[in-house]
Amino acid sequence: MRDSEYKMNIIKIGLKIAYYRKLCGMTQQQLAEAIDRSDGYVSQLEAPNCYYCPSIKTLFLIAEVLGIPAWKLLKIDDD
Repeated sequence: MRDSEYKMNIIKIGLKIAYYRKLCGMTQQQLAEAIDRSDGYVSQLEAPNCYYCPSIKTLFLIAEVLGIPAWKLLKIDDD
């Protein structure tokens, strides 16, 4: 996997976190509190111009809070 492809996949994960968070009607601050992180951390995860990679533990925790299976955050569609 090329570095640019890796970065794009990380960005897609962040955008999926934002999508499912908004679908649940949660703010970044509410999600941050639920996963015991700062709202700046969540903002960084979701930023489309950033490629910050969360740990697997954090991804599973986010998925649990959002009420979705973790694979929904990790599945990268071939667009």
